[in-house]
Amino acid sequence: MRHSPHHVVTDPEVVRRLIDEHPWATLVSVNDGEPVASHYPVLLDDRDDDQLAVVTHVGRPDDQVHGFGPGNEMLFIFAGPSGYVSPSWYSPLGVRAPTWNFSVAHCYGVPEILDPDENVAVLTRLVARFEQHVDAPVYLDPELGAKLAPGTVGIRLPITRFVCKVKMSQDKDPQSQQQVLEALRRPGPYQHLALADDMERALAEDVSARR
Repeated sequence: MRHSPHHVVTDPEVVRRLIDEHPWATLVSVNDGEPVASHYPVLLDDRDDDQLAVVTHVGRPDDQVHGFGPGNEMLFIFAGPSGYVSPSWYSPLGVRAPTWNFSVAHCYGVPEILDPDENVAVLTRLVARFEQHVDAPVYLDPELGAKLAPGTVGIRLPITRFVCKVKMSQDKDPQSQQQVLEALRRPGPYQHLALADDMERALAEDVSARR
């Protein structure tokens, strides 16, 4: 990603929050010189340590497609809400160019293959995370987990480095920021309440960081 001082984030807790709130990830690797991408739900690792890491699984044969192995670095991309920002929403001050607000984290590491018991545990956690919000949750019992697991490969990715960008109009004047928020909350084709909430939080954190 292009480096933008106004939008770069180095705090791992922001990355942790982005992963937790938006756990659908793009998994990217290079195998035999060819770029490969897959998409899977991902959870923060719940081990009791300070290492930022995530766990997930891939369906066979995606493990071979990605070429998991020692030293083969992988990229996980996590993205929050994003949306178009019209220059008509800005005040007359400054540059009035169209843009896009978004938050994204590129997380790098070498995946570790989970053993069968760990894989079942991760599958169980994934189902529990998303089933808890439905009216009649159906959780993964041990017998079904044991049947499903052989068709998957569980992985843990210790995140050794990341690039995070939160672009939420932090470089605009206060009037423009307020007008963008109002436009994103106004009924119509560009209404995006989740993006407005993310933008409001990012602007508040930016003000707090500068104090």
